[in-house]
Amino acid sequence: MSRAVRVPIFRPNEFRWVHDPEKCARCKRCLQQCGFKAISWEDGPVSDPDKCVGCQRCAAFCPEGAITIEPNPQYLRPHPLWTANHRKNLWHQAETGGVLLTGMGADLEYPILWDHLLLDACQVTNPSIDPLREPMELKTFIGRKPERVAVEEDGAEPEAPVAPCLELETPIVFAAMSYGSISLNAQKAIAMAATECGVTWNTGEGGLHDDLKPYAHRAFVQCASGRFGVNPDYLAAGAAIEIKIGQGAKPGIGGHLPGEKVSQEVSRTRMIPLGTDALSPAPQHDIYSIEDLRQLIYALKEATDYQKPVSVKIAAVHNVAAIASGIVRAGADIVYLDGFRGGTGAAPTVIRDHLGIPIEIAVAVVDEQLRQEGIRNRASIIAAGGIRSSADAAKAIALGADAVAIGTGALLALGCTLCQRCYTGKCSWGITTQDPALTRRLDPYVGSQRLINLITAWSAELEEILGAMGVNAIESLRGSRERLRAVGLDQTTCEILGVKPAGVGA
Repeated sequence: MSRAVRVPIFRPNEFRWVHDPEKCARCKRCLQQCGFKAISWEDGPVSDPDKCVGCQRCAAFCPEGAITIEPNPQYLRPHPLWTANHRKNLWHQAETGGVLLTGMGADLEYPILWDHLLLDACQVTNPSIDPLREPMELKTFIGRKPERVAVEEDGAEPEAPVAPCLELETPIVFAAMSYGSISLNAQKAIAMAATECGVTWNTGEGGLHDDLKPYAHRAFVQCASGRFGVNPDYLAAGAAIEIKIGQGAKPGIGGHLPGEKVSQEVSRTRMIPLGTDALSPAPQHDIYSIEDLRQLIYALKEATDYQKPVSVKIAAVHNVAAIASGIVRAGADIVYLDGFRGGTGAAPTVIRDHLGIPIEIAVAVVDEQLRQEGIRNRASIIAAGGIRSSADAAKAIALGADAVAIGTGALLALGCTLCQRCYTGKCSWGITTQDPALTRRLDPYVGSQRLINLITAWSAELEEILGAMGVNAIESLRGSRERLRAVGLDQTTCEILGVKPAGVGA
């Protein structure tokens, strides 16, 4: 195949940067705030429209409100087939010959099933509960549950020793985001918030930085294909271990952290050379069967003296129920399901937008499969990939999840504006960058408080939802699909979800 050569193409700019000189205080703060170096000074601020990504940082920090960033009304003529996005992508590939990269979750207009599911509410025969005056239990335990209990006069006891579980104060955890893909300050904010809220965070595949070791007792330490930062001390430090097979934003492919983001600290934490690309193979080269996976699961359990639950993270794909069944039978204590709307720092656009299935369907079919096989108690299910609110979380739990994980939502709480340029390492908000001038913009203590506020708010809303449904414990909602009704979904989708149409009674 011939070599690609960069050939410039002239095309309209996506954003219009508007500056009001009468309001401008000439403080040059906009120059300082733009991580993409799109603004220069020529007797006043001037924007390079080729570099502007619409991250809104300059507008947010302009003290006089003199800057507006808006979609360019002259960007492209509308066309139902050749949308602006399709044309922009085609032009870029014709110019560079490269694979299109993007960040965050799929942004095509697929149906969002959460918005077509409604939760039941109580009226007379099953009265609601007032969460402000009556106790509500959001605490849940993640991991393998006992096969059976022996009932005696003084109570019930498990017939065999109970496997280690994670205790969560609320069924919301932070998704895997590695040091390198996000800044140390961002990861520290997440780790601090998880510790304060009594939930868990996840190191991702970037290893564990020394500054985060005080929070490791609330961490999933990830063992991914690149084995970055993995050693016995790393495994021993965490609360649980996660084997990453795949992720929702890029099922079936590996990871790539550009060398520009591999700083001295990232290099030391990941145990790779400074400035080199960190490439994660698509497969884990010691896992080519369920038997291989079982061997790794028990090797990790052996390495930690069987004191830590082991999770297996997979992307939601068409045969996810059968895969999850094999994972549970291989000895995993937790199955982490990541839907196709899951976020990422970098993925080929074509993979992110066209591979995988929604998390709503994945959770429902996995929960049903494990119940039919009589092994649902052997593993917990964590649902991720497009959880936007406490309502989404409640619906995921009703479909069969034990807890939900938030990644993009956490970054939004830290200030992310979804400009989808995480892979460039130029994040103006200090979140997905290793540039010291940018990372210091994010105060981890302030960030952690924002995340604590988010978890606190969602937890209070979950209590309100439970109260309206007449139950006082989150575990009473788990897998209770009878409490869901569908609006605007076809019969086949309702059958797969195990949910009746709205208006149909018990």
